[in-house]
Amino acid sequence: MKITDIKIGTLKTPLKTPFKTAVRCVDEMVEVIVKIETDAEVSGWGAAPPTAKVTGDTVGSIVGAIGDTIRPQLLGANAEELEDCLARLNDSIKGNTSPKAAVDIALHDLWARSIGRPAWQLFGGSGKQIKTDVTVSVDTPEKMTADAIAAKESGFDTIKIKLGIDSEVDLLRLRTIRSAVGDGMKVRIDANQGWTPKEAVRLLEHIESEGFNIDIVEQPVKAHDLKGMAFVTQRSPFPVVADESCWAPGDAIRILESGAADMVNIKLMKCGGIKAARQIVAVADAMGAKAMMGVMLEGRISSAAAVHLASAYDTITRADIDGPLLSKTDPTKGGPQYDGAVITPNATPGFGVESVSGIEWL
Repeated sequence: MKITDIKIGTLKTPLKTPFKTAVRCVDEMVEVIVKIETDAEVSGWGAAPPTAKVTGDTVGSIVGAIGDTIRPQLLGANAEELEDCLARLNDSIKGNTSPKAAVDIALHDLWARSIGRPAWQLFGGSGKQIKTDVTVSVDTPEKMTADAIAAKESGFDTIKIKLGIDSEVDLLRLRTIRSAVGDGMKVRIDANQGWTPKEAVRLLEHIESEGFNIDIVEQPVKAHDLKGMAFVTQRSPFPVVADESCWAPGDAIRILESGAADMVNIKLMKCGGIKAARQIVAVADAMGAKAMMGVMLEGRISSAAAVHLASAYDTITRADIDGPLLSKTDPTKGGPQYDGAVITPNATPGFGVESVSGIEWL
């Protein structure tokens, strides 16, 4: 089964509400779509969002990396030889984790489809359902509270609150939201690197003293500041998760060995795809830690890959795969099924995507 072409396109999907964090604000989901075609008429889908503030990747850099460098290395390769294809992908270009992730996802999708099995099964999973949180973007306390109430009314029992712009206002945001949704709603907070270590500890101590039960605290300080992360982790009353600090299996080892975090958040766009993600899972498992499976602002194609991984590994105990829920419309047919917070992995081959409308092929 020879690879005959790698098609590249862009897809834009409007969001229900602007997505705001401590580092960016967007009102539409933008993705670079990849479709690997073969002479056996079996195709594989992949996708990557441009998240320049986090990964450094833009639409142009993703398209250029795939079209100019990655595609020539894979044309003519046997898609059934997954490890050879992944080696070609990894050797084709340094860095560029998002374009690598898009092609890696498509290669795994193609491989699973060629075998006629859902990817979760080939990862050793049982196809179990998973539950995702839903993100409440950073905004005024009133707007965030309204979004949290809407999430509760939609059946979600876990929300992830984006904080990190102003610690004093952050505390007010949390108080207002908790008062509105009650103690039954599980709350995760994500500062997106927005606090200093001492500021984070002070704020978390305030949160605990007021009786808030926080599930996890994600990336409280700058990604490069592992000493600062460890300072917070040692003093935090809640588990700390490393997100932007953890890109590769080696990062996971350093973070967990140094006590910089209790858990790591695995994102395909950071680590460069499924192969590296599975290695990070193995690291966490070997070191007695748990992991979280997350996404950037991603649609159903790349989110499907994250769902299959989260479903397959018991080491992954938390999921933040809500991208498809944030869009006004869903241009994708097939893949995992979302029923509020509950996600059921598809039992069809690969990651299950059948078609995508609205792609502008390049």
